[in-house]
Amino acid sequence: MNVHDFIATDIDGKERKLRDYAGKLMLIVNTASACGFTPQYEGLQALQEAYADDLVVLGFPCNQFGAQEPGSEEEIKTFCDLNYKVRFPLFAKIDVKGENAHPLFQYLTHDKPGILGTEAIKWNFTKFLIARDGEPVARYAPQTEPKAIIPDIEKVL
Repeated sequence: MNVHDFIATDIDGKERKLRDYAGKLMLIVNTASACGFTPQYEGLQALQEAYADDLVVLGFPCNQFGAQEPGSEEEIKTFCDLNYKVRFPLFAKIDVKGENAHPLFQYLTHDKPGILGTEAIKWNFTKFLIARDGEPVARYAPQTEPKAIIPDIEKVL
């Protein structure tokens, strides 16, 4: 099993197979529109543009941390477009921790635990770099700026 085996609903309500991104690196991020880390959308979009042929950023909005993603999917989509010109795929709001966590995030947090081996995601904008073959490569803390991931992207390419 790897990331390619999962399905998620996109922000427009359509089911998407993550296998559709096979052959590209993926940067999977749990996002929020009213977080101190929200400006990272700009850096994530910059990565998407800089590595358009080799990488796809996948944004998964989540309202589990400080209720910082209270809006509907349409409101999230509009916010991301108007404020950050986000063009990478966004998905429907999900849980990333707890018993209702999306199976993708259950898998990612188990495969790439955080500090001291903890699996739980602690806050918005936790990032997971996924290799072309669907295997998780690395996990990054919310405070890790997208540009700081470039050396790892370059290594995996």
